[in-house]
Amino acid sequence: MSTQKYKTILDRQAEDIRQRKYQPGARLVTHRKFASQEKIALSTASKIYQELAKMGLVSCEVGRGTFVKESQVPPSHGIKQAALAEGMLDLNFNSPILENQPKMLRDALRKLSYSGDLASLLSYQPHNGRLNDKSVIKNYLAHHNISAETQNMAIVNGAQQGLALTVMSLLKPGDLIAVDAITYPGFKLLAQVHGLELIAIPMLNQCTDLNALTQACEQRKIKAIYSMPTLHNPLGSVMGLAQRKQLIEIARKHQLTIIEDAAYSFLETQAPPALVTLAPDITFYISGFSKSLATGLRVGFILSPTKWVSSIERSIRATTWNTAGLLSALTCQWIEDGSIYHLEQEKRLDAIKRQEIVKKVFHELSYQSHPASYFLWLPLPEDVRSDLLIKALLDLNISVSNAEPYATTEHTPQAVRLALASVEISKLESTLTLIKETIEFQALGM
Repeated sequence: MSTQKYKTILDRQAEDIRQRKYQPGARLVTHRKFASQEKIALSTASKIYQELAKMGLVSCEVGRGTFVKESQVPPSHGIKQAALAEGMLDLNFNSPILENQPKMLRDALRKLSYSGDLASLLSYQPHNGRLNDKSVIKNYLAHHNISAETQNMAIVNGAQQGLALTVMSLLKPGDLIAVDAITYPGFKLLAQVHGLELIAIPMLNQCTDLNALTQACEQRKIKAIYSMPTLHNPLGSVMGLAQRKQLIEIARKHQLTIIEDAAYSFLETQAPPALVTLAPDITFYISGFSKSLATGLRVGFILSPTKWVSSIERSIRATTWNTAGLLSALTCQWIEDGSIYHLEQEKRLDAIKRQEIVKKVFHELSYQSHPASYFLWLPLPEDVRSDLLIKALLDLNISVSNAEPYATTEHTPQAVRLALASVEISKLESTLTLIKETIEFQALGM
């Protein structure tokens, strides 16, 4: 078939969808029937459907068919935070701020203003952080049963930058990285920016299918694995000790470097030892204080294997030069006076209360979460389309994320991820009830 005819059919089909000749949620005819209707080869029909999916016009689902997407839902809803309309209830992003935190900030700034070290905070800092600040964070990690050496630590501008610096230091374009089939969108974005190829590993009981990981390593040369063993975002799972040891065994056998993301780990107090504790020589451990203290406080840290310390420092020099001394000093002050441990406990209790509301509202639905997490993963009933649901919720001034930002597989599951921390707890039950009612309404085909 000529290229011109292929483009003509593709453009016509795309325009028909944009002009709503097919309503959102409509199932298109099968590849075979479309090929027959257009008098083209089956392979060409399949290619046209694939191109429509890349344009964001349809979603292709194995065993179910190809469905027209709701065009009024922002692409990758949940990654790009658009300006929210007045009164919009935001369940896209977590910003867990407790009522007393503004006062704590005022008191901390006042205390810091009387310290004798202000002049040094106005100057350039050591690239990987001041030694005293690293010692304070070392003690913080010891409180959470993680042994760290200051020479292996770098203080950075939040956990997201920690991931970016790790990728810059460890990997190069074209490298293969194993990730969960459902994973943190920020790492997906990093992989895209740095030209990395993600190898999606299926999930088994909400954790990485380690047999599938082994098979993937035997088939292709994978360089690293990105893992969230303690409080997975968005599934809320916690990897068991036996699984952690098996993951490390696979990593050693196939020469994988482990990138351990612990951004939400403070919410789980009974987790097995961190991967970095079990295998410090092959593990990068990245976390920060955005969730435990405040999202506006961009302070995080990296624990690197010894051989990578200089590479991390070089990447910091090439990007931000150093973390702002004022922010790291403020963070360390809250660690030293014990405020952070109080806040972490208060936020665990707050998250537990919110999950109890989730359980009360969604008890008839199947969802995945952790009893003390600030989010949940909600697979949708078979006849409910996530894009149509999101559009209906936006009309109700409720903003949620679909599965697209989190999925690393070719086909995106029909699910939504709900962030629970940014809505006032007094409004959470009514907001979740509206979501549940909207799902039930759409499940009835109404």
